[in-house]
Amino acid sequence: MQESLFENFKNEPLASRMRPQNLSEFAGQSHLIGEGKLLRKMIETDNISSMIFWGPPGVGKTTLARIIAHETKSEFINFSAVTSGIKEIKKVMENAENSIRLGIKTIVFVDEIHRFNKAQQDAFLPFVEKGSITLIGATTENPSFEINSALLSRCRVFVLKELSKEDILTLLKRALTDERGFGDQKIEVSEESLKYIASFASGDARNALTTLDMIITNSEEENGIVKVTEETIEQCLNKKTLLYDKDGEEHYNIISALHKSMRNSDPDAAVYWLSRMLEAGEDPLYIARRITRFASEDIGLADTNALNVAINVYQACHFIGMPECTVHLSEAVIYMSLAPKSNSCDVAYQLASSDAKKMLAEPVPLVIRNAPTKLMKDLGYGKGYQYAHDTESKLTAMECLPPSLVGKTYYKPGTKGNEIRFKERLEKIKAWKKAHKQN
Repeated sequence: MQESLFENFKNEPLASRMRPQNLSEFAGQSHLIGEGKLLRKMIETDNISSMIFWGPPGVGKTTLARIIAHETKSEFINFSAVTSGIKEIKKVMENAENSIRLGIKTIVFVDEIHRFNKAQQDAFLPFVEKGSITLIGATTENPSFEINSALLSRCRVFVLKELSKEDILTLLKRALTDERGFGDQKIEVSEESLKYIASFASGDARNALTTLDMIITNSEEENGIVKVTEETIEQCLNKKTLLYDKDGEEHYNIISALHKSMRNSDPDAAVYWLSRMLEAGEDPLYIARRITRFASEDIGLADTNALNVAINVYQACHFIGMPECTVHLSEAVIYMSLAPKSNSCDVAYQLASSDAKKMLAEPVPLVIRNAPTKLMKDLGYGKGYQYAHDTESKLTAMECLPPSLVGKTYYKPGTKGNEIRFKERLEKIKAWKKAHKQN
């Protein structure tokens, strides 16, 4: 009978078999469950309150909830936001109230709690308030936007971070030696191969273990030894092993290559470097953030729509994810490559920043200070202030820079795209102010 149970256990997915049973086995999240950290103290002192785990997939939200239930000797109930209605919620809540009278605590875990509608979320409220249950919700979305404020105010939010490559590597090595994994088999796999699998997983432990399981299952066995080769890894992942380490030099080399290709108005090179990153497992949101920076740093006012494109593409990547968002990122890098270029906004900030760092104590001119009190008015705050909207030209010759910086020029418009218009407008403004400046 035990053999049969063991066989059934071994048929479970590797990620399920290797699920951590206690805090010592749990990988990552040291900022929450490291020695002396808040969540660990709450668990060790059995002082658990309702909480929300917010973080990307595969970082251990469900596992951590199970460990908390085990460590606090609580009944663990797993709710699905997809299949559970208000009727099911209330029934479980009633059972939990009966259990609490018998001294049995109940932890209700709701995965993807952001998928619950308002009525479903509200159904938890009275039971959370009374302490009949401890609610642990898990979400990949920002709880501020996706969870009712009434429920959110009664929960402590813990942010779980993407697992590091080192965390994933530790899990993979444990799976190779632990009897729950492949500890009863002889596996020959190089450190570099494990590092590649860890990098490919993009911080997702479940993805990493599933990948390892698939690779070992499809590897050849010779003389009782399962030998994992690069060819097997490539076949299982259906992609070439690209030279790319998200934590190493090549990561920065390739993002630099993308940036410089767009700056050089080379859409073909830009799309190539984009695909190099995505095919190697780079987070599309990281790339979208870099494109957003590029839109202002290298295009700026030459094409003010560039920033709109970048932000829209970031949102599209956030909503859709891989692999569908590749087309959005392609649209963005091609647009950025073909847009007129100007670095005048970046240059202006760098020049102003240099002065600001050296002159942090420069006083704000009295004329543009607020004067909310009588004392401030008596001291001359706001005296002589000119409200531009009251003038026919919507301009005044009032000086807004500190006296020591009068005459300084930071923004020097370029001569491409829309910035030609801004340049002409600025020249007219400066000429008008010079003509109307009082000596």
